[in-house]
Amino acid sequence: MPRLGLGVWNAKEGPETENAVLTALKAGYRSIDTASMYGNEAAVGRAVRASGIPREQIFVTTKVWNNDQGYDSTIKACRASLDRLGLDYVDLYLIHWPVEGKSKETYKALEDLYAQGLAKAIGVSNFDIAQLDELMGSCRIKPMVNQVEINPLHTQKKLFSFCRTMGIQLEAWRPLMYGKLDLPLLEELAVKYGKSPAQIVIRWHLQLGIVAIPKSVNEERIRENANVFDFELEPEDMLRIDALNKNYSTG
Repeated sequence: MPRLGLGVWNAKEGPETENAVLTALKAGYRSIDTASMYGNEAAVGRAVRASGIPREQIFVTTKVWNNDQGYDSTIKACRASLDRLGLDYVDLYLIHWPVEGKSKETYKALEDLYAQGLAKAIGVSNFDIAQLDELMGSCRIKPMVNQVEINPLHTQKKLFSFCRTMGIQLEAWRPLMYGKLDLPLLEELAVKYGKSPAQIVIRWHLQLGIVAIPKSVNEERIRENANVFDFELEPEDMLRIDALNKNYSTG
């Protein structure tokens, strides 16, 4: 699973999403994160095919939405997503949000989709520790990924520690805090390292071992967000960014 991906939440179906995905793939991204709820799976699929990059080199994630949860409806929803994407399989299929009374049967469907090769990896999104514990009490295959909101203002350290102990990869949506990057520390570090505040924050995620999927449709920002592999934050600066935490969700 690539350490950095492009999120396409709120990107419009059609040229906006296609151009963003193509720009990202040309800039070196190899992971694209979408969802049935986003309404842009078809555009993601068109861009993946138009890129000329072999399919096996691109990591595509999509998710089952709340209204489709349940065993049979999840199987149907996954097949519908594959049809919209124009792909034979997705690399990662997630439960988008926990739905009370539905998560276990939904996850059982994910396990069967994995067994059939329609999803190369499976997991969840927006699950807390208690919800993960409950799910793992009955599942055959441990969730491989938990995609949640993580950023310097919302570090989720307890969930981070739990998932690391359980061998569940954390993936951060909204890693850039809706662009709220005008914090004095981030601006100071941007000057120190010759990078943008956004690059500092993405690098912080990567050094923690968290996969980051910043969302953008701006070509310059997409390229900028990928330029984070030529420097390393010093340990004391990692701790200073950790200390920004306010348990504040930007959602």
